[in-house]
Amino acid sequence: MTTDQPRDLIYAEPRESVSSFVFDEDVARVFPDMIRRSVPGYATVLNMLPVLASRYVQPGTHCYDLGCSLGAASVAMQKGIRTPDCRILAIDNSLEMLAEAAKHLNEEVQDTPIQLICADLVDVGIQNTSMVVLNFTLQFVPPKQRLGVLQRIRDGLVPGGILVLSEKISFSDSVQESMQIEMHHAFKRANGYGELEISQKRSALEQVLIPETLEQHLQRLDRAGFSHADLWFQCFNFVSLVARK
Repeated sequence: MTTDQPRDLIYAEPRESVSSFVFDEDVARVFPDMIRRSVPGYATVLNMLPVLASRYVQPGTHCYDLGCSLGAASVAMQKGIRTPDCRILAIDNSLEMLAEAAKHLNEEVQDTPIQLICADLVDVGIQNTSMVVLNFTLQFVPPKQRLGVLQRIRDGLVPGGILVLSEKISFSDSVQESMQIEMHHAFKRANGYGELEISQKRSALEQVLIPETLEQHLQRLDRAGFSHADLWFQCFNFVSLVARK
């Protein structure tokens, strides 16, 4: 994928009022830089998806990238797939993000095709799948709808299939929560974001990105019917889990 990307300056200038964060054309244009500088361990999560795909993707099945943004997780899965007759369905509800994704995916020529689909993941039917990725996506789904999403994923998985769930999390202990937030902000400062940018983006995300504790995620995965759910990665308040049918 292209590495020469515009720098994220969306929240660099003061605003009289900060509206809720949306995945619009401005965000799509700078998204690779934004997520690289905002999400600790993002590259590590992507780098492990080919490893997981090579182990768990089964012949003749679909893979789903739900909330695919610019398709980075789809491309990562694609690189690891070693089995025939597979297809990756990359789904997002932002036309602007998908339009930008198409530019990146055109540069990737692989045996496993990636199909971009504009749809809301809460409405998408999941079937005959051996690997599903929710890469920092469930946190944008209203909490009351999250169990239903996970149940449909579980029901659509073939035996032995997996869900990779990556999320920003919160902590029930207030001291730990404060420390983890401060470390995340320190990560952003180290990557060149100023205090104004950090503050304004946090305000923009408050009503649309609702994190939960790791325990809440594990309990919900259990309720959704997954047989196992394992934490394989954590950096500050960002985690990734693998849940198996």
